[in-house]
Amino acid sequence: MSCHCCIRLVRRLFDEHGIIIEGITNGEARIRFDEELVSLDDIARWLDEEGFEIVQDREERLAEQIKSAVIDLVHHTTFNAMIRNSDYLVEKFNLSYQHISTVFSRHEELTLEKFIIQQKIEKAKELIHYGDITLSEIAYIMGYSSVQYLSTQFKNVTGISVSEFKKDPARYRSDDPNSH
Repeated sequence: MSCHCCIRLVRRLFDEHGIIIEGITNGEARIRFDEELVSLDDIARWLDEEGFEIVQDREERLAEQIKSAVIDLVHHTTFNAMIRNSDYLVEKFNLSYQHISTVFSRHEELTLEKFIIQQKIEKAKELIHYGDITLSEIAYIMGYSSVQYLSTQFKNVTGISVSEFKKDPARYRSDDPNSH
């Protein structure tokens, strides 16, 4: 689960099946259920039908937590460009950045650095779409040293220029729930 909409969906799913939620956050749910009425296989199937999966492996769980932490940092908190992403993750997980990065890459199809860049570009697309602030302000907010650097990464990630995106932002916004 990587966004608030996902949490609502999982809550509804669990409520429908009489599963008691003890705690739920991005990427994690602690639940109780009557094993005579519901099996873990049932829960896994219901979640799979909604595009989720149960993660029980410790490293897989850490990779999901890292993913959620990056998404929260970039999309759901006041992004502080003065705090390096690596410092934030090291402090949050109390692990070395090398370990965090290695675990993430082992369980995802891209490196942690590329995932962070993708999330920052997706957030930049959102800010550009709203049109309330300048590209210079967006570059600063997202921690880019210049508009040129943001524009270069934007083009590398999206395959289009910022000016091309501005012409029809809705066309290029991601609908992938894991992207925000």
